[in-house]
Amino acid sequence: MTNFKSLLPVLGATLLAAQLGLAQSDQMSFFITSAGPGDGANLGGLKGADAHCQKLAKAAGSKKKGWKAYLSQAPEGKMKAVNAKDRIGKGPWYNSKGVKVADSIDNLHSENMGLGKDGSLTEKGDKVNGRGDKPNTHDILTGSNADGTLASGAAKEVTCNNWTSNTEGSAWVGHHDRQGGGTRPNSWNSAHQSKGCSQPNLVATGGAGLFYCFAPK
Repeated sequence: MTNFKSLLPVLGATLLAAQLGLAQSDQMSFFITSAGPGDGANLGGLKGADAHCQKLAKAAGSKKKGWKAYLSQAPEGKMKAVNAKDRIGKGPWYNSKGVKVADSIDNLHSENMGLGKDGSLTEKGDKVNGRGDKPNTHDILTGSNADGTLASGAAKEVTCNNWTSNTEGSAWVGHHDRQGGGTRPNSWNSAHQSKGCSQPNLVATGGAGLFYCFAPK
């Protein structure tokens, strides 16, 4: 016969783990996408990127709404310039393990934030491969300067035509592990330009078409 008393500690531990997992996913307000849409830097524009953030967050158990991709947009036609930092609220933000990564916009764009390979986790709580790992996927799409504003240049050159191109052009990327090469190798959001906008070109640069997602307060 089953000894139900002996099962109580196990059931209790399982319930506690489940509660902790739900609490962490509910607190989560920042993550790196565990995967991009798979079409290079063609994310379907800001709207498509936001929807991808929402989809991944929901699948991970988050009940938060209004997730935003940390991406800038260049002025082109009827499109207005958008700064990534203006899309994500005021903070604070927590990763998928419930660890605070930044208190505010100013803190997020300072040297004192908690981003890096250990802090910048996916919505699933996993670390993302960085420099020295195989494959290296530390390039994160942003189209931004280090202060979170739109990078200088035409839409085609800095945002892969406002995140709709999977062929020609390039995009500014950051290094989530804060190391590597480029103009600003230690920058999480503005390290260098990609080699192109296609999935193979992003991979060749050291990325995978990943981007940051934030839940505005």
